[in-house]
Amino acid sequence: MKTVKFSTLILFVMLFNKISYAQDWANLKRFQQENSELLLPKANEHRVIFMGNSITEGWLSIRPEFFKNKPYVNRGISGQTTPQMLLRFRQDVIHLKPSTVVLLAGINDIAENTGPSTIEMIANNIISMAELAKANQIKVIICSVLPANNFPWRKGIKPAEKVRKLNVILQLYSYKNKLAYVDYYSAMVNDSHGLKKELGEDGIHPNKKGYLIMEPILEKAINN
Repeated sequence: MKTVKFSTLILFVMLFNKISYAQDWANLKRFQQENSELLLPKANEHRVIFMGNSITEGWLSIRPEFFKNKPYVNRGISGQTTPQMLLRFRQDVIHLKPSTVVLLAGINDIAENTGPSTIEMIANNIISMAELAKANQIKVIICSVLPANNFPWRKGIKPAEKVRKLNVILQLYSYKNKLAYVDYYSAMVNDSHGLKKELGEDGIHPNKKGYLIMEPILEKAINN
C-alpha cells in the first residue's frame, strides 16, 4: 500500500511540474521579483543586460568578479532556447531600460531542447531580439555561439557545422546592420571544431579559464 501511495505521489508531482512548465514555458516568473526590485538606471549609468542560457547564467556564479561593481545585469536561464528568450525579452531586457544588451544564444536550439529548429529559425529569433532592442534605442551586441562538437545530454546530434553556419549568419547580419559582433568562437575552438578542453570540461560550458578569455573580448565591444 505504501508503495502504491508513493508512486501516486511521484506521478502527481510529475504532472504538476509538467502543467507548471506548460503555463510558464518561457520561465517568465524566474526574474519577476528581481526585476520589480531593480531600480531604473541613474542618468549616468550605462546598464548592460546579459540575455542567454546556462553559459550566461553560469558566468555569474563562476566569475562573480566580472559583474561586481558594474552595471551588469545577468538574465541567463539554463537550458533556454531562443523562442523562450524572445518571449521574455520585453520583461527581462526592454523594461529594465538598459543602454546595452548582450545576446548569447542558440546552442540549446541546435540541441533541440524545445524541439527541432532550423538554423534560419534560430537566427531569426536572435535577429528579432536585436530588432526589438534597436527599436527601443538599446545598443545590441550579438555574440557568436561557442564551439561545440557534441552534447553530453543529447547524444547523436553533431552540432559543429550548425554552430559554424549560425555564426556566419549572425556575423553577416551584425556587419550589415552596423551592430557589434563578438567572436568568442575563433578564440575558443579546437582542431575538432569543438570547445578547447582546457576551457570547458563538458565541451559546452566554459570554466573559469573560458570566461577569462571571453571577458576582454566582450568588454571591448561594450566600451566601444
